[in-house]
Amino acid sequence: MSRALRVTAVLMLFFAPMFLVSCAKKAVTPGPENIYEQSPVAGQPDRMAPGGGLPGEQSYQAGGTDSYDLQERQRSDAMRQEILATKSAFEDEDIYFEFDSSALTSRAQAKLRDKAMWLQRYPSVSVIIEGHCDERGTSEYNLALGDRRAEGVKNYLVNLGVSPARMVNISYGEERPKDPGQNEAAWARNRRAHLVVE
Repeated sequence: MSRALRVTAVLMLFFAPMFLVSCAKKAVTPGPENIYEQSPVAGQPDRMAPGGGLPGEQSYQAGGTDSYDLQERQRSDAMRQEILATKSAFEDEDIYFEFDSSALTSRAQAKLRDKAMWLQRYPSVSVIIEGHCDERGTSEYNLALGDRRAEGVKNYLVNLGVSPARMVNISYGEERPKDPGQNEAAWARNRRAHLVVE
């Protein structure tokens, strides 16, 4: 064997192990970045729900908004029915005044406390407060007196916690009598404030 061949053989023997080591494939070890690419272990459930969410997430999202909207509509409908059922009793209770007066009597104040409770129970309701008078006195005087009566009712309700934005005053003076009679009993029924639900 020539010297050149011997040198080549020695070099090949020297470099062969290094060549084999460099060509060997590295085994892939699972890391945090590919943990969900592996198949689930037999006997254990897949922890990801269909669509990529956590278990139970889809069912919550599917029923959440629609269910809430339905409940809100049902509550709103029930509230409207309640208002309609109790509205007449609220409107039928007028607030009465003494002759030529806008001061609230103790009985009037008790009725207004009941009305305030009703209005607080139904915060979506607004009311018109009508001021009325009997036929005695001039039209101008009675319009002003009716306005003072309506304003007195409104102020009392505001003091009980009802928002002033929910109330509008109007005075009809003697123009809309409750009782058309011309005697003391009729006049007493016409000196009033009447609350109308809008």
